[in-house]
Amino acid sequence: MQSIALIDYGSGNLRSAEKALIKASAGAGGARQVLVTDDPEVIARADRIVLPGVGAFAACMAAFRARPGLVEAIEEAVRQRGAPFLGICVGMQLLATRGLEFGETTGLDWISGDVRRLEPEGAGFKVPHMGWNDLLVGRSHPLFAGVEAAPMYFTHSFALFPSRNEDVAALVDHGGAVVAAVARDNIAGVQFHPEKSQSAGLRLLANFLDWRP
Repeated sequence: MQSIALIDYGSGNLRSAEKALIKASAGAGGARQVLVTDDPEVIARADRIVLPGVGAFAACMAAFRARPGLVEAIEEAVRQRGAPFLGICVGMQLLATRGLEFGETTGLDWISGDVRRLEPEGAGFKVPHMGWNDLLVGRSHPLFAGVEAAPMYFTHSFALFPSRNEDVAALVDHGGAVVAAVARDNIAGVQFHPEKSQSAGLRLLANFLDWRP
């Protein structure tokens, strides 16, 4: 049975994400077990890793690093062993080189770039960016099969600005182009909340569960 480690580091919409992953798993082929955990041994062995996150970059990064062995376990599973990884909202932002919210905070640096405050053009575009917005998928990726232009639910004031264009998997228009997803090798992240995005979000999670990078 495949195991999906949903990382519990004291930040994130864990229960909603857990329920969505279980529901997506039920509709996908193969038996899977969703484990809400901060146990480094469980995480290091997991078949797939999901990192949620809600709140400020600095606070989430501090909570993440405060769990003994957590960073090392995820590095082992994802970077060394090649387990598929999905970061959600701030969980995606933590992939960056640094976050610039409440000062400068070092990120995981898996996706080179900065997390900066949104600065949309036009009075009609508010910060935070909150609500439904259609994806603009710029390149083919298994994660977005069937949801290439689907509306997803966003709620954020900061976004990841990658250094490399090839790491951008999808955009969204909010007074200018905003990165909605990144992907490289076995690592992916989405700025929106698939667990709050109804059928399109469930489809994306099911795609992640079937993804073979």
